[in-house]
Amino acid sequence: MSESPYLIALDQGTTSSRAIVFNLLGQRIATAQAEFTQHYPQPGWVEHDATEIWETQCQALADVWAELGEKQKGVAAIGITNQRETLVVWDRVTGEPVAPAIVWQDRRTAPDCERMEKAGMGVDISLRTGLRLDPYFTGTKLAWLLRETPGLRQRAEQGGVLAGTIDSWLIWKLTAGAVHATDASNASRTLLFNLESGDWDPMLLDRFEVPRIVLADIRDSAGDFGTVAAGLPGAGIGLRGVAGDQQAALFGQSCLKSGMVKNTYGTGCFLLMQTESDLVRSQHGLLTTVAWRLAGKTSYALEGAVFVAGSAVQWARDELKLVSSAEELSALADSVDDAGGVICVPAFAGLGAPHWDPYARGTLMGLTRGTGRAQICRAILDSIALQSCDLIEAMERDSGMELQEIRVDGGAAASDPLLQIQADLTGKRVVRPVDLETTAWGAAKLAGLGAGLWTDGDEVAGALAIGHRFEANITEHSKVLRKDWARAIERAKHWVE
Repeated sequence: MSESPYLIALDQGTTSSRAIVFNLLGQRIATAQAEFTQHYPQPGWVEHDATEIWETQCQALADVWAELGEKQKGVAAIGITNQRETLVVWDRVTGEPVAPAIVWQDRRTAPDCERMEKAGMGVDISLRTGLRLDPYFTGTKLAWLLRETPGLRQRAEQGGVLAGTIDSWLIWKLTAGAVHATDASNASRTLLFNLESGDWDPMLLDRFEVPRIVLADIRDSAGDFGTVAAGLPGAGIGLRGVAGDQQAALFGQSCLKSGMVKNTYGTGCFLLMQTESDLVRSQHGLLTTVAWRLAGKTSYALEGAVFVAGSAVQWARDELKLVSSAEELSALADSVDDAGGVICVPAFAGLGAPHWDPYARGTLMGLTRGTGRAQICRAILDSIALQSCDLIEAMERDSGMELQEIRVDGGAAASDPLLQIQADLTGKRVVRPVDLETTAWGAAKLAGLGAGLWTDGDEVAGALAIGHRFEANITEHSKVLRKDWARAIERAKHWVE
C-alpha cells in the first residue's frame, strides 16, 4: 500500500493542542504540539481561554501542514478528538467567547448538583443520560453560566450565542461559522442527551434551563462536518470524523467487540468497555455512554473516569518541584521496592468513579521521617494504578465478566513501573501498543471512514501492534496496598464542607 492518502487528526487535550498526520497503516508522518495556559481563579475552579485553545490548535495544524509540503495534496480528511465535557459559549456573530471555557475538572457547580439531587432529580437524570448528576458534565456548567453571567440568558434565548463542547468550538472556527455540530459521543457527555432517543432531551433542557437554539446539531461520529474554510491551513479539506478523546482511544485500540477494554492514562484516567448495542446500566458507580455512532447505529460503552492521573505527575513536577520530568518521577519510583507506607489520594478535583465525591480533596498519608522523594514518587504512581483498580472492580461487577486483558494508552502509559504496578495490583495482563497515540489514530480512522476510505469499523480495525505485555505478579504487598488505599480514600472524602 502506498503512503497516501493521509489523514490528519486534531487532538485537542486538556493541557495542549496537537495535530498528527497518519498514513492508512497508522504510521505517523508529522506531529506538532502547542501547550496552553491553565487557569485556577478560585479553589475548585478550572478554566481555559477558548481563543488560546483555537490559536494553539490552528498553529499545530499549520505546522504539520507546512511539514507535509508536496504531500498536502494527499490529505483525504481531518478528524477531531477533544477533551470532553469542557464548555465553550461564544457569540454567534463575532465568533468570540463570551466567558472563559469551564473545564471538565471544574467543581463550581457541586452545590447545584446537590440541590438537584435533594430535589429527587438524580435518578431520572441518570436513567435518561447514563451519567451521574455531577459537576464533571457540561450541562451543569452551562446552566451556571447562563444564570451567573448578566444578560447571557436573554442573548441565548434570542439565538445570539452558541454553546458546545470543544469539538463544536473547533468545528465552528474551522468552517468559519458554517457548521455548528457535535457527534453523538460528545453529546452523550453533557447531561442533556437522551441515550435511548439519541437526541437532546426536552425534559433535561427544561430542568437545566438551556435553550435548544444554542446547542449543536448531533451527527454520526464519521460523516460530514463541513470543510476547512479559506485562509486556514488545510483549506478545502473535509472534516469527516469527530469523537470525544476516550471514545476515540477505544476506537483507535480496535476495541470493537463487546467486553474489550482500554484504559487511557492521560490528565485523568479513563477505563472503557465496549458493549456494542447493549445499553448496560451501571449499579456500581460507572457511567453508560455512547462509544460512537456509525451509519446511524449506536455503540455503547461502560466507563469509569478518574479525574487526576497524569496531572498528579505534573503537580509533583510543577508545584512540588520534586522532579524535573515525568521520566525522572518514574525512575525514582522504580528505585524503591514500595512507597514505605505512604499513600497519595490525588483528589485535587474531587473523586470520580466509582466514589463520586466532589467535596473530596487530595491527601498524602503515612509520612514518616524516613519518607523521601522516591517514596512520594512511588506513592503517586501507586495512586494512578489504585484508582484504576477501583474502576476495574466495578466494571467486572457491572458486566458480569472477569477481565483478562487491559489495553492501555496515554502519555503516562510510557512508564514501565506504572504498568507493572497496575498488572500486579489487578491481577490482569496489561497490553501496551507500539504507538501510544491511539486517541489521535482513532480520530483519524473515523475521518477515513467518513471520507469513504473504508466501509466499516471492522475493515479499518486491523491488528493491534503490541509493544509490551506486563504479566501480573500478585504479592502480599499488593493486597495490603489495596486495603490501605481503601482506608485512605475514606479519609479524603467530604473534606470540603
